[in-house]
Amino acid sequence: MGHSQAEKAATRERVLRITSRKIRAEGVTRPGIAELMNEAGLTHGGFYKHFRSRDDLINQAAAFALAEGTAKMERSARKNEQDPRAGLIEAYLAKQHRDAPATGCALVSLGAAAGRGDQRFKEAYEKQVRTYLDLIAGLDDNAEDARAEAMLTLSALVGAVLMARAVDDQRFSNELLETVTAQLSRHASRDTSPAT
Repeated sequence: MGHSQAEKAATRERVLRITSRKIRAEGVTRPGIAELMNEAGLTHGGFYKHFRSRDDLINQAAAFALAEGTAKMERSARKNEQDPRAGLIEAYLAKQHRDAPATGCALVSLGAAAGRGDQRFKEAYEKQVRTYLDLIAGLDDNAEDARAEAMLTLSALVGAVLMARAVDDQRFSNELLETVTAQLSRHASRDTSPAT
C-alpha cells in the first residue's frame, strides 16, 4: 500500500473511530457530517473521498463500534483466571462501563437503532451478538447448556447496563448493576457446583 493509500486508510479509520464514539454516546441521528469531519480535523468536502453517504458512514461506524467490543470482552474474561465468566460479568457491570457510553459496549447503546436500522446495520449487530454468545459459551464447562446460559448472561448484561444508564436515581442505578452481578454470579456458581 502506497503512502497516500495508507494515509487515506488511517484517515478513514480516524473518522470511523470518532463516529463510533459519537453514535454510542449521542445516538445515530444526532452527529452531522460537518461536525464529525471537523472533529477529525478534516473538511466537509473530504467526506466523500471516504464514504458514499451519511448512512454509509453510520453503518460502517456501527460495525466498527460493535467489533471493537470483542477484544474488550476477551480481556475482561482473562482478568479472572480462576473464573473467567465472573471476570467478564464484573467488568461488564462495572460503574465505569455504565458511565462511559462513548467507549462502552455498542450492543447497549446501538440496540434500538439496530432494530430500526437497515439490513447492514442489523447484520453487524447480529454478528456481534453471535460473537459474544460464542465467547461467553466458551467460558462454560457445561457444553450442553452453554449456549442457553450465554444467551441468558448476555441478555442480563446488556439489559442491566441499558437500564442503569437510563434511570435518574444514581443509587437505584448502582443497585441494578450490583444486583444483576450478584444474581448472575450466584446462578453461575449453581451451574458449576457438583451434583449432590
